[in-house]
Amino acid sequence: MAISFQTQQIQFKLSDKVKIRSWIKTIIESEKKKPGELNFVFTSDEEVLKTNIQFLKHNTYTDIITFDYCEGKTINGDIIISIERVEENAGKFKVDFETELKRVIIHGVLHLCGYKDKSEKDSSLMRSKENSALKKFI
Repeated sequence: MAISFQTQQIQFKLSDKVKIRSWIKTIIESEKKKPGELNFVFTSDEEVLKTNIQFLKHNTYTDIITFDYCEGKTINGDIIISIERVEENAGKFKVDFETELKRVIIHGVLHLCGYKDKSEKDSSLMRSKENSALKKFI
C-alpha cells in the first residue's frame, strides 16, 4: 500500500499526512476494500481544467477528478484536486479549508470504492458517506 501526496503548479503543503493516510486506509477498509496505490495531486484550477478537457472532454472547472485503476477489491487511483476550488468551496459552504479538503479527499476515495454522485439519490448517499468519514478523522 502506498498513498502519496504531490503538489504541482502551486505552493501548498498538506499538513497531517500521516493522520490522513491512516484515515484513508481506515475508510477504505470499512468499505471491505484493500488500499493499493493512491496518488493525490494538489494543483491549480487551470491544471484541473486542462486535465478535465484532455481526459474527460469536460470544459468545466471542478474541485476533483478521480482516475480509477482499481483491481478487484484493491483500491488504486490518481486523484487530482484543485486547491483553489477547495478554498472557494470552503467559503461557499461556510466550513474551514481543512474540513473541505478532507471532504474532497475522501470524496475521491469513495468514488474509487464504487460510490457515484450523478443522481440525487447517489449524491445523497455520497454526502452521507463523506460525513461519516469526516467524523472518523481523529
